[in-house]
Amino acid sequence: MTDTPTGKIAAMLAIPASTMTSLGQRLNAHAKTNWPQLVGLNVRYRAQFAYVEGELTDGEILPLMRLRYGGSAHRWGLAIHQASNNRYEDQIWSTGSTEEALDLVCGVYVANPDR
Repeated sequence: MTDTPTGKIAAMLAIPASTMTSLGQRLNAHAKTNWPQLVGLNVRYRAQFAYVEGELTDGEILPLMRLRYGGSAHRWGLAIHQASNNRYEDQIWSTGSTEEALDLVCGVYVANPDR
């Protein structure tokens, strides 16, 4: 059981296999179209989390974000990776798409050469 943004307790939800597949496909397609600095994305899963890393053209791997499954393919919590302490910032429940979350994070880490 975990706390939700509304303070209610919710059971931890496992990400269905079909959602894992579609999430990886959607994020990679979006990155290919919108972030030419990336060769691709690596998405790995653990319990209710999806960890997203970007691979730059020079081979560098950047941890970008952690998504927390919220019970549907369209409801995810967002935690942004903080390079300064190699941790993920507290959850933000996003009303946008996972592609918009990727744009937010890539705007900070990929578009900024001084990241």
